[in-house]
Amino acid sequence: MFGIRKPFAHHDDPREIVRQFTPNWFTVTMGTGVMALALNQFPLAQPMLHGLGAIIWQANIGLFILCAVLYAARWVFYPQSAAKIFSHPVMPMFLGAIPMGLATIVNGFLAFGGAQAAGIAQVLWWVDAVLAAGIGLLVPYMMFTRQEHSIENMTAVWLLPIVSCEVTSASGGLLAPHLADHLAAAHLLFTCYLFWALSVPLAMGILVILFLRLVLHKLPRRDMAVSTWLALGPLGTGALALLVLGHDAPAILGAVGMAEIGAVAQGIGLIGGLVIWGYGAWWLVMAVAITLSYLREGLPFNMGWWGFTFPLGVFTLATLNLGAQTGMGFFTILGAVLVVALVGFWLIVATQTLIGAYKGHLFAAPCLSGAAKLSKETGLPTATASAH
Repeated sequence: MFGIRKPFAHHDDPREIVRQFTPNWFTVTMGTGVMALALNQFPLAQPMLHGLGAIIWQANIGLFILCAVLYAARWVFYPQSAAKIFSHPVMPMFLGAIPMGLATIVNGFLAFGGAQAAGIAQVLWWVDAVLAAGIGLLVPYMMFTRQEHSIENMTAVWLLPIVSCEVTSASGGLLAPHLADHLAAAHLLFTCYLFWALSVPLAMGILVILFLRLVLHKLPRRDMAVSTWLALGPLGTGALALLVLGHDAPAILGAVGMAEIGAVAQGIGLIGGLVIWGYGAWWLVMAVAITLSYLREGLPFNMGWWGFTFPLGVFTLATLNLGAQTGMGFFTILGAVLVVALVGFWLIVATQTLIGAYKGHLFAAPCLSGAAKLSKETGLPTATASAH
């Protein structure tokens, strides 16, 4: 009557929301969670921003639970269609968003949860670790054995299942100082270094291939334009993990008789974090330049736009951490600017996502249809969307 469409009008049957629900929706929890954490570390306007960050983090818990229920329901009620994800050349990459979204909740318990939150964070961290390691091994194996790929169709989305392990590493670095048992804290610290190794070297190799792909085949189509920002993810998180682990190492390892190793880890953390951050700064400038070049043609909205948020968010956290550890005002000021940019991106992308979710057209599983329109709605290449 008033020109307001009913919810999910894009689908005739509301059950299609479940059947078409895909793991790229967990990127919403990644971007929202990292924004809450970044607000908590903003250099000014505390404790007001701490309270705002806590509210956003609590809302993100509900959002993560909703996504988890919908995706689990798809596997329960539509197992055959859900299993098709493993043959699709792009959508399985977004499985990595599940542990990364959960990691922002784990970190939030440490930042906003109060005195009893460390125990909850510890349990959730191990769940996150199992998911990250499992997905980081399963998805590449499927790429090797069941999926069709080419350099020309490659994008930075390949990074998503790989990066989840280093996100877990950084999260564990934040958790370790909260453990009362010194030996358990040391063991967690060592485990986090192993998770860093499961991710960062492989991600660096993928970035080399991505550079070659961009040189040989130029920029991807407009529907995958935002994927260029994903390169910030492994670099921002890789730097952040080294910084956090190195900062914790002297106290944690000193408590178990390994003070010398702790001092070495601290030095490696600061210098290594700074070097990787510099590499990330190159990709940040390149991502901005590429995005500006796309704006001349216009950027169609799709779920891929959440790539503006989490990669920038972890790079921002690494920048603020460098400011705190080095005492250099440059990093602190730049970090504050990046927090503002992150909030701006989040507001734009979240608004468009709410509109698209209400209409229902963002609920579309490319592995179930060959329609080219699904490419535009989900941020997946047309060539791969039509493959299955």
